Amino acid sequence: TSMPQLVAGFHSLVGLAAVFVGYNAHFTMKAVTGPDAAEAHGAFAELVAHKAPVELSILSVELFLGVFIGAITFTGSVIAYGKLAGKVSSAAKKLPGGHILNAAAAAISLLCLFWYMGTGGFFPLFLMTLCALFIGYHLIMGIGGADMPVVVSMLNSYSGWAAAAIGFSLGNDLLIVVGALVGSSGAILSYIMCKAMN
Repeated sequence: TSMPQLVAGFHSLVGLAAVFVGYNAHFTMKAVTGPDAAEAHGAFAELVAHKAPVELSILSVELFLGVFIGAITFTGSVIAYGKLAGKVSSAAKKLPGGHILNAAAAAISLLCLFWYMGTGGFFPLFLMTLCALFIGYHLIMGIGGADMPVVVSMLNSYSGWAAAAIGFSLGNDLLIVVGALVGSSGAILSYIMCKAMN
């Protein structure tokens, strides 16, 4: 009977791992393209060193998306775990103007993407992470306990897409394939469960 919250807990770890890997990729890219490039080492540093400017831009978008999806998955999964384990109220709770807050956080995240692409700085990435953490928290807090099985399935899908995005950043085919499989199958399962539960 404790399996659903355990699965939600696992998803939170996948999301957190995606955030950490994304941040590590950011710092490695800065090291390789900065004045201390000779001191940067590791497989990812070598991968970045041989990329053209256009490829580095694509890499930046991939790591940005990986961190964004990972952060939403992390806080959303923590709240899902809390609701399933009875540590957080299972009632649907939203802050006043809930949808507007979510939309504003998403809009700020999108602006941060353009800011990040323009400057490559750490602050837009960090600000987007805070917005994504809020979206994950607020999105799942607004869903009642009876719908948690669908939420866990949806978070499963999110964790897959986060892994796939990070797989692109790292140039890891296995992460891309497994992430895409988990992401797509989780999305299909969520749709089937939504139809079955009306």
